[in-house]
Amino acid sequence: MIVDAHHHLWDPGRRDYPWMTGDLEVLRRPRGLDDLLAVAGPAGVRATVVVQATSSEEETADLLRQAAASDGLVSAVVGWVDLTAPDVAERIDAVRSGEGGERLAGIRHQVQDEPDPEWLLRGDVRRGLEAVAAAGLAYDLLLLPPHLPAARRLADDLDGLALVVDHGAKPPIAAGGWEPWSSDLAALAAHERVHCKLSGLVTEARWDDWRGAGIERYASRLLELFGPARLMFGSDWPVCTLAASYAEVLDLARGALAGLGDGERDAVLAGTARRFYGLDGRGR
Repeated sequence: MIVDAHHHLWDPGRRDYPWMTGDLEVLRRPRGLDDLLAVAGPAGVRATVVVQATSSEEETADLLRQAAASDGLVSAVVGWVDLTAPDVAERIDAVRSGEGGERLAGIRHQVQDEPDPEWLLRGDVRRGLEAVAAAGLAYDLLLLPPHLPAARRLADDLDGLALVVDHGAKPPIAAGGWEPWSSDLAALAAHERVHCKLSGLVTEARWDDWRGAGIERYASRLLELFGPARLMFGSDWPVCTLAASYAEVLDLARGALAGLGDGERDAVLAGTARRFYGLDGRGR
């Protein structure tokens, strides 16, 4: 069994996705449950986690409704609420009270778009993250390498919040960069409750030559830092299609895990995500 711990569903005709511009404009078309099933089903994926793609509580409510209608395929939702809002706890409760609300497993904000590298340490953000922790939800860290020191300080200060790093904090693969990404991620990974997603690497390489970019080195570093018990596979579909198909991304992950035993490989491909997001108890 495979769990895809990171993918998206969207309809740009219904709401705005401001980041779908320039080279990303090709993604500006609807992607729904049927599209997901067409690529995930043949790959052997039996459960998924859908992740927000725009700063919209309406999108989160829509993702929860789609999850509820997915016949068990979409087991959990990582949504969005305004972490800086004074009533953030009430907003989380409101999202949970809607259709499919029991599938809300986490919250995410596009920290990578924040010009302040210490955005995570702001007082209003900290209060919002405390509300996320109090609600028993995880927090997905969508980061670039300059944000990693602040993420480490957040992990130092807020030990009640379960954290997972999306896309390995987007290492500079296309440029062949390594430091300070590697050392800063290692400092964050020193916190045993911090997890990471083996996802999104193909689009951090050159889209037309990701196979020759040495991605395996970066994937191996993630496995070294987090181990099978804290690393989880994610396709980042349909964003991954900028560079690779769903099947190719899964094959890349399998290659990175080839040296593991069956139990460890199964953990990365399913078990870690099931435990971290509590998939077995959601929507059942």
